[in-house]
Amino acid sequence: MSEAQVQSAAAAPAKNTRTLVGRVVSDKRSKTVTVLVERRVTHELYGKIVGKSRKYQAHDEKGEYHLGDEVEIAEGRPISKTKSWVVTRLIKKAGLV
Repeated sequence: MSEAQVQSAAAAPAKNTRTLVGRVVSDKRSKTVTVLVERRVTHELYGKIVGKSRKYQAHDEKGEYHLGDEVEIAEGRPISKTKSWVVTRLIKKAGLV
Protein backbone atom coordinates (compact mmCIF):
# COMPACT_ATOMS: atom_id res chain seq x y z
CA MET A 1 0.00 0.00 0.00
CA SER A 2 1.19 3.47 -0.75
CA GLU A 3 1.45 6.16 1.90
CA ALA A 4 -1.69 7.94 0.59
CA GLN A 5 -3.76 4.74 0.90
CA VAL A 6 -2.58 4.20 4.48
CA GLN A 7 -3.55 7.77 5.46
CA SER A 8 -7.00 7.52 3.84
CA ALA A 9 -7.65 4.17 5.55
CA ALA A 10 -6.73 5.65 8.93
CA ALA A 11 -8.96 8.71 8.38
CA ALA A 12 -12.04 6.66 7.40
CA PRO A 13 -14.63 6.21 10.18
CA ALA A 14 -15.60 2.79 11.49
CA LYS A 15 -18.18 1.19 9.21
CA ASN A 16 -20.19 -0.79 11.76
CA THR A 17 -20.75 2.07 14.20
CA ARG A 18 -24.29 2.84 15.29
CA THR A 19 -25.22 6.52 15.01
CA LEU A 20 -28.24 8.32 16.44
CA VAL A 21 -29.57 11.86 16.16
CA GLY A 22 -30.98 13.65 19.18
CA ARG A 23 -31.29 16.86 21.19
CA VAL A 24 -29.00 17.93 24.03
CA VAL A 25 -31.10 18.19 27.19
CA SER A 26 -28.28 18.69 29.70
CA ASP A 27 -24.74 20.07 29.48
CA LYS A 28 -24.04 20.57 33.18
CA ARG A 29 -21.32 17.94 33.60
CA SER A 30 -17.82 18.51 32.30
CA LYS A 31 -17.03 16.71 29.02
CA THR A 32 -20.47 15.06 29.01
CA VAL A 33 -23.82 15.93 27.45
CA THR A 34 -27.14 14.15 27.85
CA VAL A 35 -28.81 13.53 24.49
CA LEU A 36 -32.52 12.72 24.17
CA VAL A 37 -33.23 10.48 21.16
CA GLU A 38 -36.90 10.30 20.15
CA ARG A 39 -38.28 7.75 17.71
CA ARG A 40 -41.69 6.69 16.45
CA VAL A 41 -42.47 2.98 16.27
CA THR A 42 -45.59 0.94 15.65
CA HIS A 43 -47.01 -0.99 18.59
CA GLU A 44 -46.54 -4.73 18.11
CA LEU A 45 -50.09 -5.74 18.99
CA TYR A 46 -52.28 -2.75 18.21
CA GLY A 47 -50.42 -1.24 15.25
CA LYS A 48 -50.69 2.29 16.62
CA ILE A 49 -47.71 4.61 16.09
CA VAL A 50 -46.18 5.37 19.48
CA GLY A 51 -43.44 7.85 20.39
CA LYS A 52 -40.54 6.42 22.39
CA SER A 53 -37.55 8.25 23.78
CA ARG A 54 -34.29 7.41 25.51
CA LYS A 55 -31.49 9.46 27.02
CA TYR A 56 -27.84 8.73 26.25
CA GLN A 57 -24.77 10.13 27.99
CA ALA A 58 -22.30 11.23 25.31
CA HIS A 59 -18.67 12.38 25.51
CA ASP A 60 -18.04 16.03 24.55
CA GLU A 61 -14.28 16.59 24.92
CA LYS A 62 -14.22 20.36 24.25
CA GLY A 63 -17.56 21.29 25.82
CA GLU A 64 -18.79 22.84 22.58
CA TYR A 65 -22.38 21.49 22.57
CA HIS A 66 -25.06 23.18 24.66
CA LEU A 67 -28.69 22.86 25.71
CA GLY A 68 -31.07 22.55 22.75
CA ASP A 69 -28.46 21.69 20.10
CA GLU A 70 -29.33 18.87 17.71
CA VAL A 71 -26.35 16.50 17.48
CA GLU A 72 -25.30 13.16 16.07
CA ILE A 73 -23.81 10.61 18.46
CA ALA A 74 -21.86 7.46 17.61
CA GLU A 75 -21.29 4.36 19.70
CA GLY A 76 -17.74 3.84 20.91
CA ARG A 77 -15.74 2.21 23.64
CA PRO A 78 -16.93 2.56 27.26
CA ILE A 79 -15.60 5.83 28.69
CA SER A 80 -17.26 5.56 32.11
CA LYS A 81 -19.99 3.56 33.85
CA THR A 82 -22.81 5.24 31.91
CA LYS A 83 -20.99 6.77 28.95
CA SER A 84 -20.15 4.83 25.79
CA TRP A 85 -21.30 7.30 23.11
CA VAL A 86 -19.36 10.18 21.53
CA VAL A 87 -20.79 13.32 19.92
CA THR A 88 -19.61 13.28 16.31
CA ARG A 89 -21.13 16.42 14.80
CA LEU A 90 -23.50 19.33 15.27
CA ILE A 91 -26.60 19.16 13.07
CA LYS A 92 -28.44 22.29 14.20
CA LYS A 93 -27.54 24.98 16.72
CA ALA A 94 -30.16 25.83 19.36
CA GLY A 95 -32.28 28.90 18.73
CA LEU A 96 -32.76 31.74 21.18
CA VAL A 97 -35.03 30.87 24.07
